[in-house]
Amino acid sequence: MKSAYVFLADGFEDVEAVTPIDYLRRAGLRVTAVGVTGRTVTSGHDLKIAADAALSEVLSLPLPDLVVLPGGGMGSKNLSESEGVRRIVGAMLAEGRAVGAICAAPAVVLGAWGLLEGRRWTCYPGSDDGLKGEPLEERVVTDGNLITSRAAGTAEEFSLALVALTAGKSIADKLKIGLLAR
Repeated sequence: MKSAYVFLADGFEDVEAVTPIDYLRRAGLRVTAVGVTGRTVTSGHDLKIAADAALSEVLSLPLPDLVVLPGGGMGSKNLSESEGVRRIVGAMLAEGRAVGAICAAPAVVLGAWGLLEGRRWTCYPGSDDGLKGEPLEERVVTDGNLITSRAAGTAEEFSLALVALTAGKSIADKLKIGLLAR
């Protein structure tokens, strides 16, 4: 069974975290919501989430097939300041494993760490100033093992792209039909 971590840092954007968790689980992945600073994480809209594991608990485990970085201004900033998240994401990209980032996370996290150079990507409008790589205005951009997206309003498309990359296009298509997705 394929596996995924969705990193949750205080200030995360609710729908950008919960939608990927839900869709990936529906697709049959073993998804672990990982609290960056502990097992209880608070979203940017004061939703308290009980994470499945704390970051400290997964640092020594084998890498999953996918990691997801939800956005949100403060959530992305908090992700970018986590050395543990940085270490896992860097290892994921180095090994050709899948990484997804949405909203501010592509720029504030991956861009700040220099991981967008030579890549096609997208992010929340205006967050891409001065970053390397090829920023696009598409709602979802897949560049090999990297999937990026723009904002809460693109969370469903982003999640379906994550499913297609990790579980296969046919499973993503079935999910799309069953969920009445656009």
